[in-house]
Amino acid sequence: MKNSPQPARPSVTAPVKAVNSSSAPHAVALPSVPSSGILRTLQNLRPRFLEGLSPSEIELVVAAAKQVGAVGNSVITHQDRPAEHLYLLLTGRARYFSLTETGRKVILLWIPPGQIFGGTALLTASSTYLVSAEAAKNSSMLVWDRAKIRSLATRYPRLVENAYSEAYNYLVAYRAAHLSMICDTGPERLAYVLTSLASGMGEKVADGVELKIRNEELANEANVTLFTASRLLSQWQRRGMVVKSRGKILLRSPELLLRHST
Repeated sequence: MKNSPQPARPSVTAPVKAVNSSSAPHAVALPSVPSSGILRTLQNLRPRFLEGLSPSEIELVVAAAKQVGAVGNSVITHQDRPAEHLYLLLTGRARYFSLTETGRKVILLWIPPGQIFGGTALLTASSTYLVSAEAAKNSSMLVWDRAKIRSLATRYPRLVENAYSEAYNYLVAYRAAHLSMICDTGPERLAYVLTSLASGMGEKVADGVELKIRNEELANEANVTLFTASRLLSQWQRRGMVVKSRGKILLRSPELLLRHST
């Protein structure tokens, strides 16, 4: 993706003064949301990061976080800067990106609500963010500073296990993206990405495997245009191989899809 490099902008993190004030750089004025409201949101999202914790433990983890907002296209974490915070997206959409040495901005993985980012903050040794993350549209999130989240991870080891699980999903996604590059055609690449993601991240349902992903994300992973991805998915849906819905794709037969994509 050949976007021009973006100028450096302040992070939207806990240290930003008056995060809930419109005077704060790139901050969205957030109403004071009772913890019960945030807990209901988390109950609907079912974040993998909080799996295995009791309701009372989740309350304690959430109580240690701050809720912040980020306007669309504002940078939240900066590549190569100290990893001082861990985030859990509540609303909106975010994405990872990286700047090459020549200044080219490369979009990487998308971050949906319910997913964490900035997991480097959990490491024992202080480190830096490997890539940057930005809000793709107005978003809200929970943020923990490094000391607090590491203290919570010591108290609740399941948090670390869950973070490993999310990291595994990133590896699944990159395996799919990398291996798809050896395919010769757009349909082959898109079919391979779909089947690889479904096997690693999909949820088995009665009619096949359901994958929570958007057309834009698939197009990025398969290195095809959004138009091509949408056209191919529509073709495959007419043939009964997939079923599209908002933010989800039901893959009925991975084997059949791979055969018909060649």
